[in-house]
Amino acid sequence: MKKLILSILAVIALHYSLLAQSQVLFDGRTTNGWHAYLKTGPGPWHVVDSTLQLDPKAEGQADLLTNNEYENYELSLEWKIAKGGNSGIILGVHEGAEYNETYLTGIEMQILDDKRADDNKLATHLAGALYDMEAPSHAAKSAGQWNQVKIRKQNGHLTFWLNGYRVIDTQIGGPEWQAMLNKSKFKTWKGFAAYPKGYIALQAHGAQVSFRNIEIKEL
Repeated sequence: MKKLILSILAVIALHYSLLAQSQVLFDGRTTNGWHAYLKTGPGPWHVVDSTLQLDPKAEGQADLLTNNEYENYELSLEWKIAKGGNSGIILGVHEGAEYNETYLTGIEMQILDDKRADDNKLATHLAGALYDMEAPSHAAKSAGQWNQVKIRKQNGHLTFWLNGYRVIDTQIGGPEWQAMLNKSKFKTWKGFAAYPKGYIALQAHGAQVSFRNIEIKEL
């Protein structure tokens, strides 16, 4: 019995040890582990110079999703946007035919060329923002430069870091969240932020955007 208990404890310890390790979501060579929203292949996304890049001129524009769903995790990556460009990192996406876009269910960390993009009029739409809900506390680097991101989502607590600065810190469903939601365009969207476990999406928004060093650690 003692040996059985020790074996069980060892398996449990190994399980949590594996969870604590970061997993590479993009290997720098292929689009393995990803698919275009509501499709099977990568769509307009390609590997270019070891980065995951959107071709905005390709047919069949679509956001790119992880093949797996996640609930509690720490996501890290780097992004670079073209001049005038717009994109985003969208969390908690539910993939279903009833939703034709990822942002109908997912929560977005905005990616933007703050200086030149058309969608730069509101602080809650600038790079690093919790899109249309809360403005970032620090600005992103200029278009054409790499920006480092870390996103932690744990038991509904959401924190964004941009280039080492904590720019967003909120509790999904809390009083502050509800107040921000009521002022946003999402306030009547039934599916928005409704799925604690979901896919992670990289947004196709008409501009070339590149990602690299994409890793996730489940918590």
